[in-house]
Amino acid sequence: MKKILIIEDNLDVRENLAEILTLSGYEAILAENGKVGASKAQTELPDLILCDIMMPELDGYGVLHILSLHSTTADIPFIFLTAKAEKDDFRRGMSLGADDYITKPFDDVVLLQTIEKRLKKSERLRVASEQGNNSLEHFIDEARALEAIKHLSENREVRHYKKKDIVFREGEYPRWLYFVESGKVKIFKTSEDGRELIVKVAQQGDFLGFLALFKEDAYPESAAALDDCSIKLVPKQDFAALVFGNRDVNARFIKMLASHIAEREQQLIELAYNSVRKRVATALTHLCDQSGPIIHLLREDLAALAGTAKETLIRTLTDFKNEGMVDIKDGVITVLKVEKMREMPN
Repeated sequence: MKKILIIEDNLDVRENLAEILTLSGYEAILAENGKVGASKAQTELPDLILCDIMMPELDGYGVLHILSLHSTTADIPFIFLTAKAEKDDFRRGMSLGADDYITKPFDDVVLLQTIEKRLKKSERLRVASEQGNNSLEHFIDEARALEAIKHLSENREVRHYKKKDIVFREGEYPRWLYFVESGKVKIFKTSEDGRELIVKVAQQGDFLGFLALFKEDAYPESAAALDDCSIKLVPKQDFAALVFGNRDVNARFIKMLASHIAEREQQLIELAYNSVRKRVATALTHLCDQSGPIIHLLREDLAALAGTAKETLIRTLTDFKNEGMVDIKDGVITVLKVEKMREMPN
């Protein structure tokens, strides 16, 4: 049975939460203020923590800070509960390391879904960590591959691209492996009538064009700068020598290829079955995961990423703004409710 620590100074809210969690099969541990909660977190080691922000003795930010200093509690999923929904509170909580943020009064179903999702994510991370710890050889292989790949991009020609500049075009044959040193690059396909579908937004540290190099074939997609960026060019013969001469690097790029294929399959499923609202929400959450909640992106590029028309995208963003999920100022989109978007029904 999963243990959930509730740190809440309001007795009615605390008991209501405990009842909901107990009926849902969780063990509820109660704390009436921040000091008691921080102490119980270190002795009970719960699987997840629900914590109010505004409390006597020690507020929620203080609790999170204290727990983050100890290795035994730093990785426990932490969800803030608060009656305040201002952006500054949201950002401060997330910047301190909170995993989620729920405003009161809360919906019981949303609360339980959020808890379940966070527990599942925590479990996946735990299993991955254990697998890594149990395989020193695997860790060494990964480290060797990463170090070799790092050297692959060193001391290479650097090209600077302005916003909208083409890096490579669909149908061209590759001469280079591209490494994004700074900025963002869109990978896209173009239909016969000229419409774009962005299949990926690459950022600092990403390699581009390796699929065509592996296949020794033309680029299946095009790439263009989303903003001013710097890209290192690795000659294809150097790439081939390292990949086909180093088992660890070969395995690493095969993983990249597998991830590439999985991403494309998921994108096709979403385009086929998801509503426009869901597709736009998914595009925004992906961008948030990459570079945070503040999004600088042209509307036509965001529309191409979501697989919809620019006009439809603008209407959907207006709806999201009216619903309080995003803020839009001077063309810049700030996502205010990432998790609500992530869990948006189809």
